[in-house]
Amino acid sequence: MTTKYGIIGCGMMGGEHIQNINLLDDTDVVAIVEPDAEMAARAASLAPNAQFYSTIDELMAQDLDCLLIASPNHLHVEHLQAIARNKALPTLVEKPLFTAENDHKAIADLKANFAAPIWVAMEYRYMPPITLLREQVNEVTGGIQMLTIREHRFPFLHKVGDWNRFNRYSGGTFVEKCCHFFDLMRLLMDAEPVRIMGAGGIAANHLDERYAGEAPDIFDHGYVIVEFEGQRRAMLELCMFAEGSKYQEEISAVGANGKIECLVPGPTRFWPEHLGESPEPQVIVSPRHPKGPQVIPTPVDPTLLAAGDHNGSTFYQHKGFLELVRGQRSTPDVSLDDGLKAVQMGQAAQRSMIEHRAVAFSELAR
Repeated sequence: MTTKYGIIGCGMMGGEHIQNINLLDDTDVVAIVEPDAEMAARAASLAPNAQFYSTIDELMAQDLDCLLIASPNHLHVEHLQAIARNKALPTLVEKPLFTAENDHKAIADLKANFAAPIWVAMEYRYMPPITLLREQVNEVTGGIQMLTIREHRFPFLHKVGDWNRFNRYSGGTFVEKCCHFFDLMRLLMDAEPVRIMGAGGIAANHLDERYAGEAPDIFDHGYVIVEFEGQRRAMLELCMFAEGSKYQEEISAVGANGKIECLVPGPTRFWPEHLGESPEPQVIVSPRHPKGPQVIPTPVDPTLLAAGDHNGSTFYQHKGFLELVRGQRSTPDVSLDDGLKAVQMGQAAQRSMIEHRAVAFSELAR
């Protein structure tokens, strides 16, 4: 039996989701809400069986098995609420789960009353080299004491209506972009944050851009240090004007027994053709005894690389979500609580940058 998907929002990320759904057996995108004509036309080419609707209410009146929300960030909560007013279906909602601190109550209401599982999309969990690091990290390190995540990448791409240029729509760079990394921190450390300190700002990107006379206010770089329970620490280094880098993400976890790292290249389509093949992802295991790094190549299926910008991870995420929809698993990998805390960590980081102080996580987690 074919699993029928409804999609709310088919911009750049929505298109990637459709391409990966198309790679799964017995699935079909049959209903879409996308108000932008150009994006709707692209979605129609990727999902030829889909019917297009003007409202979520119209979409929800169709015969569907599950839903995907890939609308602009500030609409995610509103769209979840619109689904809940109709009939709750298993829903995969793109990160960040929400953007404003006053959305916290709405998330609590959804957790209490949404009658189907909600899975928050955190693609970085499923990148093959990160998956391998997750599988081996505790054995290699003996328990993480220090975790470092570095992302050196290209500036934000243009989105429909340029919503990602402004904090009020995106939630801010350290929510929009970095909730992925804060989610990974909690996952890898298997602990909750206690205190967050950040320093960041605008150095190079979007300085000359104006939208209706307004300058973008999103940060383009920064450092964040997170103290976790048990006096363990993690650090994020973000630079969004470093697209000349060989690897886009570098993760290092260190404990008393050794270190494990993974190196992840950026999207294949951005790699310069004159440099030949794009770099291969790798995991590096460096025990303290006996010394000697071990490099483990972690290639990604070229079909999955061609279906998006996230190193094959979107496919693996959808594979798990489909198992949830079909009753082959009972809970989502990334819960509403996970999505909530990842955003709160980003909000705490941005508050620290603006107020020039360390922020207790309890200030956000209320």
